[in-house]
Amino acid sequence: MTILAIDTSNYTLGIALLRDNTVIAEYMTYLKKNHSVRAMPAVHSLLNDCDITPQDLSKIVVAKGPGSYTGVRIGVTIAKTLAWSLNIPISAVSSLEALAANGRHFDGLISPIFDARRGQVYTGLYEYKNGLLEQALPDQNVMLTEWLEMLKEKDRPVLFLGHDTSIHAETILDVLGTKGIIGSAAQHNPRPSELAYLGADSEAADIHGLVPDYLRLAEAEAKWIESQK
Repeated sequence: MTILAIDTSNYTLGIALLRDNTVIAEYMTYLKKNHSVRAMPAVHSLLNDCDITPQDLSKIVVAKGPGSYTGVRIGVTIAKTLAWSLNIPISAVSSLEALAANGRHFDGLISPIFDARRGQVYTGLYEYKNGLLEQALPDQNVMLTEWLEMLKEKDRPVLFLGHDTSIHAETILDVLGTKGIIGSAAQHNPRPSELAYLGADSEAADIHGLVPDYLRLAEAEAKWIESQK
């Protein structure tokens, strides 16, 4: 089986190829550039470098969000188009889960963080058990202070991952003290190879029914709904 994984849900652009449980190629950048211009050329280049044609692909795995509204839409649209045109299955994985996978060797809880502004974050709670990543609490959009107070009650070490942890590091450490651990710089980029592994055995989604998981409405949508009441 040859899997193509795509993640454009945040500033990190990640593309990976997994063949028979081996990562044969991985491309990542962390740049504030338009994924709509760069994603497909990255896919094309990676396939060419590995002498793989689109017809050789067995499955597409995509990060479905949360994250940048535009970024998530770009990745999901590309993935759906490829899966439909090649008539192969597609699986969607939480962007937070893909980031949490970087905490593979951490003995404790893992909280991936994407900033959602105004003191809010997108996060979830994960943990490795017997080598497998499990979800301890569902992904959610929550006030960071509320999230930290809940984690404090668990009285366990918590690893925080993601570039946006730098925005909230002081608050995290103030509330959790030594129980709050900020991941290393190398752990903050969600790896598309981890995304590929997570999606390899995941149930295939309905191509036409697959939609991004934003966890909350865009501000413009929320205002429009409110205006209709």
